[in-house]
Amino acid sequence: MQTNQTPTYDASDNPTGCCPRFQPGGWDDRVLEFEDKRFARATTRSLFHIPLDMGPVFSRTQRRIEAARAEAGDQFVVLSRDLSPWRAEHLFAVTAPVAGVTDHRLSGRFRTRVFEGPFADQPKWLRAAAEEMRSRGETPGETWFFYTTCPKCAKAYGHNYVVAVTRIQPAATA
Repeated sequence: MQTNQTPTYDASDNPTGCCPRFQPGGWDDRVLEFEDKRFARATTRSLFHIPLDMGPVFSRTQRRIEAARAEAGDQFVVLSRDLSPWRAEHLFAVTAPVAGVTDHRLSGRFRTRVFEGPFADQPKWLRAAAEEMRSRGETPGETWFFYTTCPKCAKAYGHNYVVAVTRIQPAATA
């Protein structure tokens, strides 16, 4: 896969009119390489890791991305991670700066792993992704999650796919 590319995301397969149907095959067990990949960064408030204002923050951020004509198209991805029990960050892939949103760059190698199940399983997914990387001799770093559909669309499609995107830490030098 080329630098700064992700597996494609087909927005046209969208029977709900909300979230496109996610096809997990191209996303599982991939290595992504980012070099100053551009994202628009937003944060949400949480209460013990339960998001409180995700809907309004995502809507506002997406409107700003569209106004800037900075949509990532078939390279769409939003990477989310908890910064604390009270706050989470969300990185929206973009193609240009977006007014009113923090510009963020991400570099490194990342391994993906697709999971399916309720959002409450995130701690298990985090451990499983790290254990799998260690079994390959890789050292896991930060993990972001790509929640591929909202809860309503996951119910409609009968699947709640979530992609763990974990940084591969560089090998220590002697």
